[in-house]
Amino acid sequence: MFTTRPELVGTFGMVSSTHWLASSAGMAMLEKGGNAFDAAVAAGMVLQVAEPHLNGPGGDLPLILHRAGSGTMEVICGQGSAPEGATLSHYHRLGLDLVPGTGLLATVIPGAFDAWMLMLRDHGSKSLSEVFESAMHYARNGIPVLDKIQGTIAHVQNLFREEWPSSAEIFLPGNEVPKINQLLCNPVLAETWKRIIQEGEAVPGNVKKSCGDSPVISKHDQRSIKNCLFFVAILFLSC
Repeated sequence: MFTTRPELVGTFGMVSSTHWLASSAGMAMLEKGGNAFDAAVAAGMVLQVAEPHLNGPGGDLPLILHRAGSGTMEVICGQGSAPEGATLSHYHRLGLDLVPGTGLLATVIPGAFDAWMLMLRDHGSKSLSEVFESAMHYARNGIPVLDKIQGTIAHVQNLFREEWPSSAEIFLPGNEVPKINQLLCNPVLAETWKRIIQEGEAVPGNVKKSCGDSPVISKHDQRSIKNCLFFVAILFLSC
């Protein structure tokens, strides 16, 4: 078989992703005694920092997984569902013919993070803090900006400045598009993860989630999100 790149082989384990920092985080998890599912989540969390234009805790995550010896394949659907209030009539009343591409009118009920955590609960072997260690490091200390990230930020910079100032604070440090190889940090994401880890290790019952004043996310949707985060926080109590 002809290939344009060398064939990679190994006897201990192998991790592949779209970013070398995520791949190294996954491999490090294997070297620390974690299993393939621990490695997958560790890599996936790093991708949320290293490739923020492609990954995020509020995105979608369809998972197909297989545990060696089980003889079965398993699917975890982490695709976000539409909010209860996101109806055609609601958008028509607002004078819209299309769902906007950004903002609260375009949002879904987050599914990706819960799917990662569900896989880790059912198949992983490491604690939440261990699996998040690499991602927390890069969120706090920064990842090098690549050309595709820079191009995406440059494309939406005015939208961030005018409509999403909290995003501008993260992705436009000093109100400027970051330079290639400049370290880009996401301390807000790091603090969010820190809170989840801390509440997951504490006595459950105090997890709160606010969706703001979304015009399409109903109280029922908010309860679904709150229950999802509560579930995430308590499932690692026994780890």
